[in-house]
Amino acid sequence: MSGSTSLSTGPLTDPEKTDIRRFLGYPAIGSDASGRSSWRFFEAYGQNEWRMNNLAAPELQQVRLYLSQLYPLETAILGASDNLDTDRAAVWQRNRNEVSDRMGLYDLWRRRLCGFLGIPPGPDLQNSSSQIII
Repeated sequence: MSGSTSLSTGPLTDPEKTDIRRFLGYPAIGSDASGRSSWRFFEAYGQNEWRMNNLAAPELQQVRLYLSQLYPLETAILGASDNLDTDRAAVWQRNRNEVSDRMGLYDLWRRRLCGFLGIPPGPDLQNSSSQIII
């Protein structure tokens, strides 16, 4: 994706890291580093924390470009709920698939961020169907 050259190359802020964790599908880790749900107990969490703290300048710009794409996609999902109560209004007819279409696009970009960072999608991005472990 082009257009990232004007974005900051400074270290990620705590709010950016929180949003990255959330977009990758991982739950909040809290502030207590000694708790058993700390990122230190899960390989993907630790790998993500290390990545966020050690990205090169162009990689920081690319991550910020992903964030700039994800914020409006997330907001658009919330805005789509405004039309759920109307099926038709004169010639206007709502797209019955709007929310699922927007969720699909949002999740696509979330998975692209996972791929760029080399982090497996978190629990929130896992397929809701049954998984068989062999």
